Amino acid sequence: MKNYFSGKTVWITGASSGIGEALAYALGAEGAQLILSSRRTDELERVRKGCTNPGQVRILPLDLVDMASLPGKTAEAIALFGHIDVMVHNGGISQRSLVVDTALDVHRRVMELDYFSYIELTRLLLPHFLERKTGHFVVTSSVMGKLGTPLRSAYAAAKHALHGYFDCLRAEVAHAGVQVTILTPGYIRTQIALHAVTKDGTPLGSASENIDHGLDPAVAARQIVRAVSAGRFEVYIGKFGMEVIGLWMARFWPSFVVRQASKYAPK
Repeated sequence: MKNYFSGKTVWITGASSGIGEALAYALGAEGAQLILSSRRTDELERVRKGCTNPGQVRILPLDLVDMASLPGKTAEAIALFGHIDVMVHNGGISQRSLVVDTALDVHRRVMELDYFSYIELTRLLLPHFLERKTGHFVVTSSVMGKLGTPLRSAYAAAKHALHGYFDCLRAEVAHAGVQVTILTPGYIRTQIALHAVTKDGTPLGSASENIDHGLDPAVAARQIVRAVSAGRFEVYIGKFGMEVIGLWMARFWPSFVVRQASKYAPK
């Protein structure tokens, strides 16, 4: 039986590493035509060569915070295969700093990349989906899009905003055949913590032990493929552990989660 992604055109941002890279390999193996975007052309080429069928992969270098370039890049992406079926919003940056220390520019930088770039690409691509009466937005949020813990205020704010925006979008376009799947990954073994911005915008430069023990990105990609294929509205991606328990606790016993989170605040 034909799988969900076979023959579909999938545009992935943040495709040069981490979850985006793993998804490129997984979706290529599923028979998808791929458009890979990030700022690093050399890394995109490396990922393209590692795909099952490199001839069905196109590279579209893209700086997500260059908003003026996004209309042209969206038109280029559509032209590469003549249409797009699935948009995977995956580019982003994390943050590690106390609220009291964090400069406003850091909040703006995180929001520009992790929120505004997503909604602008969505706004630009949505008419194409509506005209074709089909399309699927896949949105990489985070457990931090549902919870709040110390040192991640800008990152959590951006991810919370994604849930509000894309829940509204889903309600508006469901009748038109356009789907929305929000991914809430827990700890995945990627470099996101290493590149997280600190209070003045400089990179953290170190990864947490939790990241080191996180889920293999290839396994995460397989979880994502299954969830998107099933048309899930929202899904946790990761190992079963404290993160998924925290999500359930936040839903049914939020006061407990608030008290527990406060224990991790630096003294």
